[in-house]
Amino acid sequence: MRYDTVIIGAGLSGLAAGIRLAYFDRSVCVLERHTTVGGLNSFYRLRDRNHDVGLHAVTNYAAPGTLTGPLSKLLRQLRLRWEDFALVPQTQSSIVFPGCTLRFTNDFEFFEQQVVERFPAEKDNFARLVQRIAEYDPMALDQPEISTREVLAEELNDPLLIEMLLCPTMFYSSATPDDLEWPQFVIMFRSIFHEGFGRPLEGVRLIIKKLVRKFRGLGGELRLRSGVQKIVSDSDHATGVLLDDGQFIEAKNVLSSAGNFETMRMCDQAVDLSPPGEISFVESIYSLDRQPADLGHDQTIVFFNDSATFSYRRPDVPVDVTSGIVCSPNNFHYGEPSGEGRMRITALADPGHWMRLPPDEYTQQKQEWAERVLTSTLRHVPDFRDHIVDTDIFTPRTIRKFTGHENGCVYGAPRKIRDGCTHLRNLFLCGTDQGFLGIIGSMLSGITIANLHLLRPSKSH
Repeated sequence: MRYDTVIIGAGLSGLAAGIRLAYFDRSVCVLERHTTVGGLNSFYRLRDRNHDVGLHAVTNYAAPGTLTGPLSKLLRQLRLRWEDFALVPQTQSSIVFPGCTLRFTNDFEFFEQQVVERFPAEKDNFARLVQRIAEYDPMALDQPEISTREVLAEELNDPLLIEMLLCPTMFYSSATPDDLEWPQFVIMFRSIFHEGFGRPLEGVRLIIKKLVRKFRGLGGELRLRSGVQKIVSDSDHATGVLLDDGQFIEAKNVLSSAGNFETMRMCDQAVDLSPPGEISFVESIYSLDRQPADLGHDQTIVFFNDSATFSYRRPDVPVDVTSGIVCSPNNFHYGEPSGEGRMRITALADPGHWMRLPPDEYTQQKQEWAERVLTSTLRHVPDFRDHIVDTDIFTPRTIRKFTGHENGCVYGAPRKIRDGCTHLRNLFLCGTDQGFLGIIGSMLSGITIANLHLLRPSKSH
């Protein structure tokens, strides 16, 4: 069969693009190598427990019925209802550095007050920065490369405030060591501080199930266990894809959410491979015999750093225990019991170390480094070790196995391709290497590229 568009990868961006195209009666097939959908934001069941992977929180939270903002736009584009995602707001989160803590909720004025109280000399500067962010359009696809560190140094005088603003925005989006692009910072500042965190009680599986049901309901085809071995091309355009099992699928257009490096590696023509990303993480998921709030921990997410300067890069040790993220999925305003207590701890990791280890040593080192990260984290949260009933740990090796991303990189390559174009006139990129990140950003990435390239008749061949 010949499709209008074949989409590589059933992550959030690929599914959203598929829905958008299927609405306009395009024949669409989404191909996924693995047995489950979701990509970097997926779910699994282990030892009778359901786990999310990837999702700490949905950024860009908005109250149901809000008419503006990324979430409202997303729902309109996909013809989804507010109740489909069933998002509820966070309780409170914090950025913790030595001697200074900034708390924030989904009320931006509260965060502004926190900044002014802790950095009174920066009141006017911070207000000017907020105004600059408000006036900037980060969604334009022809952005020049601008360093966020350089912009913040222009607007703010206190280095500590700069580092504290960079900590969560980098942790949740940056593929660039020790910096991030200014448009990405603007997106993340708005999505974390202006709009804030939300989450469905059922976690990411609810969002993914809604997307799959919508896609299939519109006539889209989703094929699991269907890995793409090669993107076949003729001169300057793709003719289709060759699957791992030898089957050829013909397509007018190919949209890949696999990442730029990974996509170029699939092409049957020789192309220059831009270097893949190197930012990856280890995460420990702890199941508890009681709620974190009952142990004195009421924060939704804690971003911590143990020095005045935030180091965000591939560490030269297996795991960097000096900074990290602590997330409790229980600490949202669900209004009903949130199930078993959970604490998730995330830290920067060296992909090379974890890829090289033999199996027995790999298992042992996972346990050892998880203990070190936990010990470091206990300076910022109550000691919950006596209440752990189950633990699961993933590393860059796990991420590569289940997503195919080189180095287990989470945010793709540092160089983003915002218009999604490649060397082939009908092969496009969406997802992390297009540049819109996060749960909402990933879906908007798929929608944006579908609207820009795949819903225009002139792009078909």
